Amino acid sequence: MNTTKPSTRHILITLFLMLGIASVFALVRPAAFAQNTHEERASFRTINTAKIKNSEGIKNIDVGTFIENIWENTGIYQMIHTKTVAERAAEQAAAAASAAKQAHDPFAGAQVPAWYSLIMIAIGFLIIYLGAARGFEPLLLIPIGFGTVFANILGAGMIEAPHGMLHIIYTAGVGNEFFPMLIFMGIGAMTDFGPLIANPKTALLGGAAQLGVFATMFGVALFNLIPGVDYNMLQACAISIIGGADGPTTIYVAGKLAPEMMAVVAVAAYSYMALVPLIQPPIMKLLTTHHERRITMPQLRPVSRTEKIMFPIVLLILTILLLPPAAPLIGMLAFGNFIKEVGVVERLSKTVQNELMNIVSILLSLGVGAQMTPEKIINPSSLGIIALGLIAFIIATIGGLLMAKLMNVFLPKDKKINPLIGSAGVSAVPMAARVSNKVGMEFDPSNFLLMNAMGPNVSGVIGTAIAAGVFIATYG
Repeated sequence: MNTTKPSTRHILITLFLMLGIASVFALVRPAAFAQNTHEERASFRTINTAKIKNSEGIKNIDVGTFIENIWENTGIYQMIHTKTVAERAAEQAAAAASAAKQAHDPFAGAQVPAWYSLIMIAIGFLIIYLGAARGFEPLLLIPIGFGTVFANILGAGMIEAPHGMLHIIYTAGVGNEFFPMLIFMGIGAMTDFGPLIANPKTALLGGAAQLGVFATMFGVALFNLIPGVDYNMLQACAISIIGGADGPTTIYVAGKLAPEMMAVVAVAAYSYMALVPLIQPPIMKLLTTHHERRITMPQLRPVSRTEKIMFPIVLLILTILLLPPAAPLIGMLAFGNFIKEVGVVERLSKTVQNELMNIVSILLSLGVGAQMTPEKIINPSSLGIIALGLIAFIIATIGGLLMAKLMNVFLPKDKKINPLIGSAGVSAVPMAARVSNKVGMEFDPSNFLLMNAMGPNVSGVIGTAIAAGVFIATYG
C-alpha cells in the first residue's frame, strides 16, 4: 500500500516543477508581462508607501470601521434604517463600478508562447491521472482535467466567445453565483447535521479551521514583496477563502470582490479540495501523539426529526438577522437540508441530491478546468495564489487540530476529543471527515471516527460561508 505514495508525490512535484519552470520564462519575458519600472515597488523599506496595483478606490479598514461595516450590514440594522437618497445613489454607483470591473478581462492582451499550451495539456492529463488512477476525488479532478485539455487545444476554439462550449458554460454559471448556489443547495440536501446537533462543541473545531482563511491575509501582504506580484485587499479576500477548502464559496467571493481572479482561485480551491487525502494526513500525524490518535469518542446521542427540521430554519433566521451577505450561501444550504429533512418533498430532495448535483458538478468542474490557460496560470501572481492557497489550507488544518488539543485540556477524561477530527474543520464535505476516520483507523481499526468528524466538517461549511459574508460586508 505504501508503495503508491511516493509515486503520487513525484507526480505532484513534477506538476509544480513544470509550472515553476514556465513561470521563470514568464518573469524574464518583459514583453509578455510588462511592469512599469518607474513605479515604487513594495519592499520591507517601502511596504507602507508603495502603491499596490489596482488598489485605487479601496478604502482602508480600521477596527472601528470594520465593526461599523458589520453592523450596517446586519439584517437588524437594515430593518430599522431607511436609506437616504445619497445612500441609494452610492449603492447604484458601486453596483455600476462592480459590473464594469466584472466585464473587464485583465488577461485579454496577455501574450504567451504557443508551446505553453502543451504544458497546460500535460498538466490536464496529470490531473486526469490523479483522479482516475490514484482516486483523488475523481468526480472533481476528471472533468477539471478534461476541461484543461479542451481549453488548451490550439485551433479548437472551445473557450472562444460567443459560441465555444466551455465559454458558454463559464459565463452561464461559473463566472457568477449561479452554479455555486446550486452546489450549496445540493450539499445541504446531502448533509446530515445530526452529528453537529448531537455534539455542538465540535462547531468550535470548524470555527478554528477558519484560522487559515484569516491568517492567509497576512501572507498575501508578504507576497506583495515579490517582484511581479501585486495583490490588493479585495484579491486578498478571494485568495484567503481558499483556506476553507470550499470551491463554491471561493467562486462566490471572487465573483463579488475580485472577478479578475476567478479563474485561478477556483482552480486552486478545487485542486486542494481534491487533494485533501494527500495534504492532511502528514500534518495530522505530525501534530498528534500516538495516544491522541487512539482516543475513542463516545457514540453520539440520537437526534430527533424535529431537531433536524428546525436546525436549517434557525440557521437561516440567524443569518438573516446577523449577516445577510452570507445568506445566499447559507440560505441555499438551509433550503437543500430542509427539503431533505422535512420528508414531504422526497422527489425534490432526490433530484437535488442526484441528478441536479451531478449535472451541475460536471458543468462547474469543466468550467473551472477551462480557465487553466497559460496566460492565466503561468505568471507570478497566479502561481503566488496557488502557493498561498496551499498555505491557507495547511493553516486551516492546523487550526482545527490545535483547537481539539486545547479543548481536551478542559474536558473530563471520559469526554476527550480525538484531535484527528479537528482537521475535518475545513469545509470539504465529506472528504475531510473520511480522511480523519481513515487516519484514526490506521492506529486503531475499531476506532470509527466518521460520524464524530462530520460535526466539525459541516460546521466548517457554515464557518467558511460566514467568513465569506464578513469579507463581503467589509469590502463589498
